[in-house]
Amino acid sequence: MLTGLSLRLRVFLIFAALAAGVLGMIAVGAFITARQLDTPGLVIGGAALSAFGALGLVVWVWYLFDQNVARPIETLAGGLRTGTVPDPEEGIYLADLGPAAREAAEARAREAERLVEAVRLHADDLTREKSMLESILSDIGAGAVMVDPRGRVMFYNAAAARLMPGLGLDRDLARALRLGAVEAARARLRAAESVAERAADAPPATTDLICFTQAGDRLTGQMRALTDARGHILILRPAQAAAQSTGEGTETLRRSAASLIPLLTELDGPVPPAVADAIRSEASRLAAALRALAPPERTGMPGAGGLTAAELVASVTGVAETECQGDLSLAVDGGTLAALVSDLAARLAESGRPAPKLTLDAEGPDAGAQIRLSWQGEVLPVATLDHWLDQPPDPDRPDQSGADLLAEMGTGIWPEINGDGRAALILPLPLAEADPVQSPGLTYDFALTGGDDHGLLSHLTCVVFDTETTGLDPTDRIVQIAGLRITNGRLTGERFETLVNPGRPIPPRSTEVHGITDAMVADAPDTGDALRAFHHFADGAVLIAHNAPFDMGFLHAARTECGVAFDNRVMDTVLLSAMVWGQSVSHSLDALTARLGITIPPELRHTAMGDAEATAQAYLRLLPALAAKGIARFEDMTAAAAKHRRLLEDANLTRPEDGPTD
Repeated sequence: MLTGLSLRLRVFLIFAALAAGVLGMIAVGAFITARQLDTPGLVIGGAALSAFGALGLVVWVWYLFDQNVARPIETLAGGLRTGTVPDPEEGIYLADLGPAAREAAEARAREAERLVEAVRLHADDLTREKSMLESILSDIGAGAVMVDPRGRVMFYNAAAARLMPGLGLDRDLARALRLGAVEAARARLRAAESVAERAADAPPATTDLICFTQAGDRLTGQMRALTDARGHILILRPAQAAAQSTGEGTETLRRSAASLIPLLTELDGPVPPAVADAIRSEASRLAAALRALAPPERTGMPGAGGLTAAELVASVTGVAETECQGDLSLAVDGGTLAALVSDLAARLAESGRPAPKLTLDAEGPDAGAQIRLSWQGEVLPVATLDHWLDQPPDPDRPDQSGADLLAEMGTGIWPEINGDGRAALILPLPLAEADPVQSPGLTYDFALTGGDDHGLLSHLTCVVFDTETTGLDPTDRIVQIAGLRITNGRLTGERFETLVNPGRPIPPRSTEVHGITDAMVADAPDTGDALRAFHHFADGAVLIAHNAPFDMGFLHAARTECGVAFDNRVMDTVLLSAMVWGQSVSHSLDALTARLGITIPPELRHTAMGDAEATAQAYLRLLPALAAKGIARFEDMTAAAAKHRRLLEDANLTRPEDGPTD
């Protein structure tokens, strides 16, 4: 009857019943004695004094039993379930139970270490092969996505994340792609598979695919069926746009304009300096205007990663000096670019010009980068440049000219005069796109093909998040938010993190806590943009936070501003901790992580990502203990949370229009 109650509550009820029994017996004895004596008032007074004494004694004994027996037993049980070694002071009055619990926890820890070491020794080769495969798949130029029979994503690489925003493990592919063409391709595969069933050892069916992202970008590639009807894999690349005749014409005009400058040196007879300067100035302005009007396609080379400035400088030869913006990353193949630039530098030297200076900088906001080979002297005639580009600059590719390499990189090159009067060759290049979602090159969980999870906590897709704010009042604002995705009881590596401009000054006392200043958030997205992006990241997942009513309150309060409602289911690690250890111990994040053996680096404490990572680790370590207590499903967690409302309100009961609570 009492098995559903906590040990401490059951002990309290036992002592309460004992106190009631003692008081009842004293009252009955006093009543009988008073009827037989002539002085009942004296008897009643003595009985009352005895009752107060007995009650005080029972309360005192209950308190000692609660503090020295019931509470330590509850704490030791929580430690055993989570695999953490209890503090030596816990259970000091429990005779052999305390030392036995510590020895059991230590033995479990030693066995776990031995198991981990055994697995590591036997899995080294497999780990190396897995790492090599991940490296290959994450760096291929094409986007690779694997979906299960339900159309849920169970694998994607970094290229796919860039090409198809909205991808996420255990999410429907429809979030990233328009499914009309995909469904048609699936129908073709099913038809091909039915034919292949009649042929022995037939390879998996494959079909070509042209589809569109939800943003309308056109992708081309193939779809292949996986064996045993386990889903499909898509290999997609951006569709190559057809060459535009206007772009070719603009390039011709640009090169003609650039040729005006060197032609000045070929004119017969003196040219007034003012006229020469005017022609040179207008030609430079015309070349710059045409460059801005029709910049080269900035798609980059297929399969090209980010070429950093340091890598470019290390691979180019024949230049006198370099000046590079260190934080730039080019979307080109380093070998191709180095071969072309080194060949041009060598030809400049052979023509009697001084060794050029290599400069790499950004052309402007969202305009890509620009390489300049500049020297003090005459401008290179366009005809000479065209002749050089007709030659193969890379000895390893003797069949490809410099012009072929430029076309491969999707750019062009022309001569002009720098602002400092130096002659130069200008080579614009696309910048490598930064991945807005911090994620590893490869993201996968093949266990997602397991089917229905029946609501088990260990199978839920969750986003563990944390916020930093301008203060603790309901009217304060978010200045940073971060989250990590968990699927099938493990971190997937998918991350979200951004500073947020709160639209008001950050109080110095808050900056002392989280270290975020007004200058740091000056260029950050506002609350609406940041929370819309986070809503996209967390859509469909269970949200997990430490002291969730506080963080969820800020999300709900910004509903009007961000235009989305965070109606996700919520779990709170404060309540989960109370379900394992009871309400008598501290459930702060520092106390919880200390009990679980989780270390938060001091520099990451009170940062959104640092606290989110600690909360995620705590949640994963609490799962086995919760399951051992019969809390295996979300519904079990909700029912158990109702028993701890004196400690903290369940965030699932917080209405969206409510403000944040401390």
